[in-house]
Amino acid sequence: MAATKDPRPCSIADTLALVGEKYSLLVLREALLGNGRFDQLVRNIGAPRDILATRLRRLVDAGILTKQAYSERPQRFEYRPTQAGLELQPVLLTLMDWGDRHLRRDDRPMILEHSCGHELAPHVTCGSCGEPVRSGDLTPHPRSPGWTVTGPEAA
Repeated sequence: MAATKDPRPCSIADTLALVGEKYSLLVLREALLGNGRFDQLVRNIGAPRDILATRLRRLVDAGILTKQAYSERPQRFEYRPTQAGLELQPVLLTLMDWGDRHLRRDDRPMILEHSCGHELAPHVTCGSCGEPVRSGDLTPHPRSPGWTVTGPEAA
């Protein structure tokens, strides 16, 4: 089957266009941990400096990070998450949880403690009823003209 000229309109695709580039989510991880200085980011992520600078510029332009000077001579900047960046934290937490359970069962590189004193176990819940979200509980309702759940409507 040939690829369609216009793929399905999708908020996941739109989000990945901003944060799906290599190193972008790792930049956000570090900023959320409080490590927003360029040299910290280079060290903790392992990204080449030129690529990291490009990712930082894109995340700032998208309103996910802010750039704040912390030194004038030499001029140096720190990157901090905006409200939009903070709202991506649950995505990172669920990615981390999935990786811990499926890729690093016996070798977890970090454990997060919740303010209640227990190890964090993130779960997605419905904002209306508070129940856990399971795939069998979801019913998709496509809203983009010309699209159904299975793909584009027949022309």
